[in-house]
Amino acid sequence: MNPSPRPRRLQLLLIEVTFCVQGVISPLLANIYLHYAYDLWAEQWRRRHAHGNVIMVRYADDIVVGLEHRADAERFMAEMRQRMAAHELTLHPQKTRLIEFGRHAAKDRESRGLGKPETFNFLGFTYICGRRRRGDFQLKRKSRSDRMRAKLAEVKEALRRRMHETTDQQGAWLRMVLLGFYAYHGVPTNFRALWDFRFNITEQWRRALRRRSQKDAVTWEQMTALRNRWLPRPRITHPWPSIRFAVKHPRWEPGAGIPHAGICAGGAR
Repeated sequence: MNPSPRPRRLQLLLIEVTFCVQGVISPLLANIYLHYAYDLWAEQWRRRHAHGNVIMVRYADDIVVGLEHRADAERFMAEMRQRMAAHELTLHPQKTRLIEFGRHAAKDRESRGLGKPETFNFLGFTYICGRRRRGDFQLKRKSRSDRMRAKLAEVKEALRRRMHETTDQQGAWLRMVLLGFYAYHGVPTNFRALWDFRFNITEQWRRALRRRSQKDAVTWEQMTALRNRWLPRPRITHPWPSIRFAVKHPRWEPGAGIPHAGICAGGAR
């Protein structure tokens, strides 16, 4: 009797999920509710039904689930819909999707005549199947373009309200804006987005200064001096996943010691 064939192994299948919560509800209460409606159920499902590696990350009502095998992913998706319906929750129809993503996704899709792996958004970043200069896989994170445009529009409006402040006051405020942006978005592979954000902030500031008076023309030399004085250069503030704090300083966490559970940056492990 021949043994049953193993499920076709894929590097990683990602289920990007967003819940539709009806009505106004406290984020704290929603988080508590999802802990019982989703977290405990998902952990039991992983232990009982998963045949390969599983990665689950939830922040509020946004979830990314990575599964090694397509059969696991399709079953998890179907059963999750049933579970949420039983708790009077629905999955966002546009944002809930199953995609192929990970270390071998590009090669596998190319062998089947398909295009590049899809990207997905999570917590303000777009996640991309990329490559290093030497050609091997690299998970790339870029700031979401729509979030950057929204932040720049917010800064532009604030500069209008601060039009009559002194240049030093405006510069000190813009410095804090940039430092805050770098503190969150300063992840490896996102350096270009940091430079673009700084460039746009500089340009918005220059236009705001020129609006104060037709006689108050700001030359590029003056603007360069202001930029160098007040607008800090971009810097990466977060380490690579391989040297993050939890790796250097391991500690007990729920799920620790379970071989096929955990969170990783570049694919299943």
